[in-house]
Amino acid sequence: MSLAYSTKNIPKQIFINNEYVNSKSSKKLSLYNPTDGSLIADDIPLAGEEDVDAAVAAAEKAFVGWKKTSPTERRNILLKFAELVEKNSEAVADLTRVSLGAPYKAFGAFEIGLCAETFRYNAGFIDKFGGESWPQDDGFLKIVRNEPLGVTAGIVPWNGPIGTIGLKAAPALATGNCFILKPSEKTPLSSLALGTLIKEAGFPPGVFQILSGDGSTGAIIASHMRIRKVSFTGSIPTGKKIQEMAAKSNLKRVTLELGGKSPAVVFDDANLDNAVTWCANAITANTGQVCFAASRVYVQEGIYDKFIEGYKKAMQAKKNEVGDPETEGTNIGPLVDKAQFERVTGFIERGQQGQGKLLVGGQRIGDKGFYIEPTVFTDVDPNSEIHCQEIFGPVSVVKSFKTEEEIMKLANGTDFGLMAGVFTQDINKALRVASDFESGMVGVNCVSLMFGTTPFGGSKQSGLGRECGIHALRAFTEPKTIMINLTY
Repeated sequence: MSLAYSTKNIPKQIFINNEYVNSKSSKKLSLYNPTDGSLIADDIPLAGEEDVDAAVAAAEKAFVGWKKTSPTERRNILLKFAELVEKNSEAVADLTRVSLGAPYKAFGAFEIGLCAETFRYNAGFIDKFGGESWPQDDGFLKIVRNEPLGVTAGIVPWNGPIGTIGLKAAPALATGNCFILKPSEKTPLSSLALGTLIKEAGFPPGVFQILSGDGSTGAIIASHMRIRKVSFTGSIPTGKKIQEMAAKSNLKRVTLELGGKSPAVVFDDANLDNAVTWCANAITANTGQVCFAASRVYVQEGIYDKFIEGYKKAMQAKKNEVGDPETEGTNIGPLVDKAQFERVTGFIERGQQGQGKLLVGGQRIGDKGFYIEPTVFTDVDPNSEIHCQEIFGPVSVVKSFKTEEEIMKLANGTDFGLMAGVFTQDINKALRVASDFESGMVGVNCVSLMFGTTPFGGSKQSGLGRECGIHALRAFTEPKTIMINLTY
C-alpha cells in the first residue's frame, strides 16, 4: 500500500485506536514553508486532554494482548512496518521537507533509513532480550525478568521527526509496550501520515498511536497519571519541565536527549584534511540543526593557520550547497522557520559586537525564505554567548590552544555533555583525551555521529538515560525479581 497522504493531501486528523479521527479540541496548528514563508495549512489538529485520554484508554486495553503476543508475531509486525516506511521513503520525507526544508538526498533518505533500520534492529532483539538467573546455593533460585512498563509515549523533535520515531517507538514496541507518538508542532505531517502504515503492518488497535499538538499536548502527556514512561528529545528547558511534570504526576520514567555545544579538538599531529572535512560537515548537516553538531572547534597553535585556511574554504564551498530543498544538488536547506531564523541571526549579529571575529558567512541568502550562510567566528571570548550557548544553526566558533591540559579544561567547561571529538594520530593521546571528555559520546578522528547499536545520549544537562542498542530496551522495561524457595 502507498502512503495515503502527500504534500497535496496532507493529514488533518489524529490517529487513535488504528483509525484517523477528528480531534476533540477546536484548537489548530499552522504550518509554514521555510523556503518562502508561505502557509502550508492552518488546520492541523492540536490534541487536547480528551484526545490524550482516549489514546491512553485504547493503549491500556491493547496492552493486555500486545505484551502476550508471541515474539515471532511481534517481530514480523515491526519488520513489516520497517519495510513499509522504506517503501514509502520519498513520500514520507516529502511531508517532512515541506515544513523542515531538508533535502531528500542529503537528509531525508538518511532519516527514513535510520527509522527503518532501528525498527529492524529492535525487532531482532525481541526473542534475545533475556533476563537473568542467580545460583540457588542459598536455597533460593532467583530469576530476573525484563517486563514492559505499559503505556509509554515519545515526544520527538522537529529536526529529525522520523528518525527519532525509530529511536523511541521501536524499543518500546519491541519490549511489549504500547506507544503514543507526539510529533513537534513544526514538523507533524510525516508522523501523522504513518497511521496507514501502522495499520497495514499489523499493529493491533491501540498499540501505536499518533497525536499531533504543541507544548500543551506534551505537558498533558508528561503529567498524565496513566502513562508510565515518556521519552523526549528537545531543548534543556523543556526537558526540565517534562521531568518535573513526570515527577509530580505518577513518577513516570523519563529519558531525555537534550542540547549540546559539542567540542572538536584538533591537535598539531592531526590529519588536516580529515579534520577540516569532519568539522565542516558536522556544523552544516541539516543546516546545523543537529543536537550533536561540532559547534566549538579548538585547534592547536602549530596547525591553527593551516586549519583556518582549509576550514574557511570548506565553509565557503558549503554556501554553494545551500538552496531550495527540491532542487537537485542542494545539500543544505533553510532554517526551519522564522523563529529559528531570528534566533540564529540574532546570535550572529551579537557575535560581531565584540564576541569574536567573523571569518566567513554571517549573511542571509536571498530575500525570501530562511536561508543563512554557513558562519564561522574566530578569536572568540570564552565567556561570550556564541561560545557558550547552543545556537542550533550553521554557526561555529574556532579558538586556538597550546596544551592538552588547557584545552580539556575549556572543552569541559560547559553544562553540555552530548558529543566531543578529538583529532590526532597519537593513539595514546586519543584515548587519554576521549577518557577525559565529559560527554556521553566521543569520536576519534571523527565527530557528530551516532550508531543504532551503541548508547546515544549525553551527560550533565545534555540528557538523562540513553537511546539505541540494548540500553533503549532496558529504558522501556522494568526488572522483576522472582525468588523461588527450594528448601521446603
